[in-house]
Amino acid sequence: MTTSNRLLSLDVMRGLTIAGMILVNNPGDWGNVYGPLLHADWHGCTPTDWVFPFFLFMVGVAIPLALGKRKDEGEDLRKIYRKIISRSLIIIGLGLFLTAHPTFYFTDKTSPWYVVHLIIMATAMVAVFTREVLNQKQFQTETWQQRRKWVSYLAWAAMACMVVLGIFYYDFSHMRFPGVLQRIGLVYLACGFLFLKASPRIQLLTGIGLLLLYWGLMTLVPVPGGISPNLEAETNLGAWLDRAIFSTNHLWAAVKTWDPEGLLSTIPAIGTGIAGMLAGEWVRSNKSDYEKVSGLLAVGALLFALGLIWNEFFPLNKKIWTSSYVVYMAGVSLLFLGTIYWLVDIKGWKGWIAPFQIYGINALFAFLLSGIVARLLGTIKVPGPEGEPVGIGSWLYQHSFVNFLSPMNASLAWAICNVLLILGACWILYRNRIYIKV
Repeated sequence: MTTSNRLLSLDVMRGLTIAGMILVNNPGDWGNVYGPLLHADWHGCTPTDWVFPFFLFMVGVAIPLALGKRKDEGEDLRKIYRKIISRSLIIIGLGLFLTAHPTFYFTDKTSPWYVVHLIIMATAMVAVFTREVLNQKQFQTETWQQRRKWVSYLAWAAMACMVVLGIFYYDFSHMRFPGVLQRIGLVYLACGFLFLKASPRIQLLTGIGLLLLYWGLMTLVPVPGGISPNLEAETNLGAWLDRAIFSTNHLWAAVKTWDPEGLLSTIPAIGTGIAGMLAGEWVRSNKSDYEKVSGLLAVGALLFALGLIWNEFFPLNKKIWTSSYVVYMAGVSLLFLGTIYWLVDIKGWKGWIAPFQIYGINALFAFLLSGIVARLLGTIKVPGPEGEPVGIGSWLYQHSFVNFLSPMNASLAWAICNVLLILGACWILYRNRIYIKV
């Protein structure tokens, strides 16, 4: 099997994951959502709780596929390390940008400088996007690259203006620091370094060690302040550590006392990435297609069962990323990957994959765009029924699906429209052979 075929399976599963992430993140009404499209309240696991670990797993799968050939050919490891570090920092930076967008915590939104901020920010975003578009193969001519250089100058100038404006008007004292992309960046950094330095056997042992370490920390180490080890939301060791490092001002706004992408739970999240790396090593091996898919499915079933057994002692919990959850989700991820591998790469059943392939090829762009659109729909205000300002997204929802569907189905239809909207944007890029990468 060729590398491109293996990557097709990767793109399809990644596309399924991104589509699922957009679906569960954008209901029309959070009070009317079907149960499987909600996270578990605390312990337990729903299909929605599969989405983020799927993505981290696929980040791991991509590492040996992307870096393996360069490593095997003896490329200077320092160059690869620099690429891993820069990519991780960019992903983390994009996560922080998405958190701040679009207001950047502007202190006075009635000031005319707020409009200036929005114009400069929009200019910076368009310039950065255009710069990446002009980095594609079809634009590698002297004329286009000269234009790309001027677009780069514009992007840097706009960002410099934002920095100057921010000195006077941005207030980051309550900005959330952890986040989805931030965790992805940290996991990619750790797994990328581990891949370059360690054999698959050492990677496996490291993953097992991290899961056991986290289990011990969460269940055996007393929480400072005289609190016994526990797995409760506000009093577990991870929540204490996040408050100690970030303070309550920089944690998840919904609760402030803990964060679902906290620092301590990043330890087992690295284990999710390692599971993906080992799967990627298996897929790129010289074994036959049927050996590969059999191995993925067999190990997936084993880990699925082990995760459920461990659940009896260390409950499945996405919000604190318990070790049992890592093992369980590694099993589910392998079963999905093995099934897609069998359907697409062995049986050749590719008629259904186009939307997911389109999503998967520009996964980071799709995720960022969905977040930007959601924030804009909530930030741009229009007059409501009583004349009060409401987000344009809420206004559109109330004047569309709510009028002819039940509350649950209206909420679901809005989420599906978000999926289709972002798919349309990704299709335009795909049609023009534009692939946004970092």
